[in-house]
Amino acid sequence: MSREFINGELKSFDGKNGKPAYISYNGAVYDVSDSAQWADGEHFGMHTAGDDLTNGIDAAPHGPEVFDILPKVGVLKD
Repeated sequence: MSREFINGELKSFDGKNGKPAYISYNGAVYDVSDSAQWADGEHFGMHTAGDDLTNGIDAAPHGPEVFDILPKVGVLKD
């Protein structure tokens, strides 16, 4: 599945109440629903699903290579 998302729409994929958990990075949207590191749409209390993480990756203890293992489900449009 690949589709276009807008920022406001991405926010609705927050992993709460049975919804999928999606995040975006550098224009790509990824599904983190099945990741144990994103339980209930939160990543270690630092990030929430439904957000664009492009600007926050610099503060992470890892690089953007972590996105390579996630299923890409679409692209983020402005």
